[in-house]
Amino acid sequence: MLVRDKQSDRTTTCVVPSKGFHGMLLKWSFLWERARVWMANRFHQEGLWHVDLGIGGADIVSTPEFREADIIHLHWVNQGFLSLKELRRILRSGKPVIWTMHDMWPCTAICHHARDCDRFQSHCQECPQLLYPSRRDLSFWVFDRKAAIYPEGDITFVACSEWLAAEARKSRLLAGKEVISIPNTYNHHAFCPGSREEARRRFTLPKNLRLLLFACQKVTNERKGLDYLFEALRSKPIHHWQGRLGLVVVGEMAEEVAYSVPFPIYRQDYINDEEDMALLYRAVDLFVTPSLEENLPNTIMEAMACATPCVGFDIGGIPEMIDHEKNGYVARYRDAEDLARGIDFVLDEQRYDELSANAARKAVEAWNEESVVRKHIDLYKRIAKEE
Repeated sequence: MLVRDKQSDRTTTCVVPSKGFHGMLLKWSFLWERARVWMANRFHQEGLWHVDLGIGGADIVSTPEFREADIIHLHWVNQGFLSLKELRRILRSGKPVIWTMHDMWPCTAICHHARDCDRFQSHCQECPQLLYPSRRDLSFWVFDRKAAIYPEGDITFVACSEWLAAEARKSRLLAGKEVISIPNTYNHHAFCPGSREEARRRFTLPKNLRLLLFACQKVTNERKGLDYLFEALRSKPIHHWQGRLGLVVVGEMAEEVAYSVPFPIYRQDYINDEEDMALLYRAVDLFVTPSLEENLPNTIMEAMACATPCVGFDIGGIPEMIDHEKNGYVARYRDAEDLARGIDFVLDEQRYDELSANAARKAVEAWNEESVVRKHIDLYKRIAKEE
């Protein structure tokens, strides 16, 4: 495994060249990419991180790990890890490439989530995620670059959800390429059912409240939909829970969450440790993900593995994960009142235990490590045999 930032002591995990001249080149190419977006947005910071151009990246092909490999498996490659120029070198090497899509960037020009835009199906231009889109904007230029590079080698695209696979197959960039769906998996040793009382003691959470959990890297990110959750908690379907309900908010800038709901809020900084996050999933009664853009969120997977039912909007791969009214509730997109009905539905004591058991069962059956790994190994064997 070749990474940009190594966070373990595993000898099988290697770091791309990032010292001396290579490190300086990586840094400046990354800054130049951000500068291009900044200039295209006429020097506004808004939207600076919504798109990627594939300008900067490391020299992968020259590494011994690349030379020794039979198959190249790409994952998320943006923000200075892999450039389109380097992708061309990888494809020209003749080695078969698998590219796992964790968002839509491989099948669009510059965006990670196309939202309501369907231009990637023909030719990206007038990108709605740029502040000043035009017919020949950055999306037009990057789309043409990808269209020229992708045919130069053998790429099999792997989507983490059926929804993303269906979207990818519509892309003109991926015409003639194989697109399959293999879900993510989770650490079943860390994420599993356990004692709620013990978990609440660990985080000093009250025993007498039904607790909801909202978690993301940065809670102020509008795309994570916290405002919709606040609106839901102020709506009529939730009123009868007053005095019996609390909200746990996890993520960077959690301290900035306004006290704008009639329930106590318990704030936690962003949690990196899997064991701690598993304890928090066990501590709450319900995980709510009002995200406006999603693929196949690991948070839902992990929460369900801990026997915690989930509620989310009907977007991306979420309906593939939450079986409506069986292990959670799928609310109509951007409908805060339906989100509230979902919260009320799950917290009903008469059905809660069944929903909880179904959630844990779904995680084991759909995303267990053995099944997911086997699908990847079968893909590797097939591609190696074709070669």
